[in-house]
Amino acid sequence: MNGDCPPIQGVIFDLDGTLIDSLEDIALSMNAALESMGYAPHPIDDYRYFVGEGIQHLVECAIPPEHRQPDDVERFLAYYRKVYRESWNQRTEVYPGIAAFLDRCRQAGLHIGVLSNKPHDITLDCVRHFLPDWPWSPVYGQRDEVPRKPDPTVALEIAAGWELPPQAIAFVGDTAVDMDTARHAGMRAVGVTWGFRPEQELREHQADFIASDTDQLWEAIRS
Repeated sequence: MNGDCPPIQGVIFDLDGTLIDSLEDIALSMNAALESMGYAPHPIDDYRYFVGEGIQHLVECAIPPEHRQPDDVERFLAYYRKVYRESWNQRTEVYPGIAAFLDRCRQAGLHIGVLSNKPHDITLDCVRHFLPDWPWSPVYGQRDEVPRKPDPTVALEIAAGWELPPQAIAFVGDTAVDMDTARHAGMRAVGVTWGFRPEQELREHQADFIASDTDQLWEAIRS
């Protein structure tokens, strides 16, 4: 970033792979749903690339190709939501250092919000359950009739609600989708390497900063 950029006054976070490590719950729930329908499960690490683009994309990646017709996808999606609803908080944990980092954000007077491609209702539940101690405003997951990331529409709505120019906001995430969202919105793109995707993906999608721990993340948004 060049020296003409305003100081960061707000941070929009991705959720899964950025604030919380939810991969195991997502994978085990999906594998249980697959096996109950007679489909083969996938290794947990495969889900690192299945997640990030919304629940429909997750389902389309997970079910066999011959069962990816729209009606089949919709039926399985509804079933998977029920299965995940029963186990979304069994193994999920907040990443190390996140609580202290959020305390620093609060002490610095920064706006903080969440923008996820996870379904909106589950996103709200995750933030309330795992991250209840911080003043999130707003928290958005994927909603019907609202474009999902990397479309910048919702990120820019958050900026408008905060009455900040996009250049004064850092968008923090662990995937190409997050870096693309930041760039499309004109925000600072900050990639984190503790999530689901490799550092190379973040570099290829033009992250402005890459952080391997929360101290580096703080430096990235305060520099």
